[in-house]
Amino acid sequence: MDALDRLAEPGLDLLTRVDTLLAAGAPEGHRLWPLLRRMQVLPGAAVREFLELHPAPLTGAGHAVRRLVRGYDDACAVLADQVAWSGPAAAAYDDARAALLRHLDEGPESLVGRLESSAGYADALAGWVESSRAALARALAEVIGSAEAVTVHAAARSGAEAGPVGAGAAAEIATRVLGVLGVAYDGAETLLRQWGPSLAETTWRERAVTAPRYGGTTRIGY
Repeated sequence: MDALDRLAEPGLDLLTRVDTLLAAGAPEGHRLWPLLRRMQVLPGAAVREFLELHPAPLTGAGHAVRRLVRGYDDACAVLADQVAWSGPAAAAYDDARAALLRHLDEGPESLVGRLESSAGYADALAGWVESSRAALARALAEVIGSAEAVTVHAAARSGAEAGPVGAGAAAEIATRVLGVLGVAYDGAETLLRQWGPSLAETTWRERAVTAPRYGGTTRIGY
């Protein structure tokens, strides 16, 4: 359990009240409006969804992917042994063996390269979740103890319709929370742009070699 988990109950209690007040509308011209248009969600609902994100499953996924590399290492070790025979068939086999080795584990576009990139992306996402949860926890701690929170709770206890003061307090709290989540989502998009090229599907890289056949040559694509 981290700081966000510990603040979840009082935070969601406050944000549920904020969502109720904002359902009647935020103050005209408030800086909350651009965030609402961008995020398309009220703060309580957004935080409730974000609480489901935890770094541990992503870290575990990275470890699991790296374990797969061992199997490729074993296959490559077998393929690395050159055949003890010669002739046209041996030459063709050697070309095929070298091409398969290249496909399995040679550079970032190989299968092993893609596995390592996938594991690295999972680790990066885990770090993003951890730091984003910490930032959101700090924001919740601030709004829970704010003067605006007192105003929002007072409006909820009175049962009266939200006036300008109650709506303004709710909008301020929502702006702080959605602002932090907006930064978090920007970070996720940045990670995807950074890692996207190295996560693309790998393909068999063609390579033409010349192998002797019946006294001539034959072009073979790998």
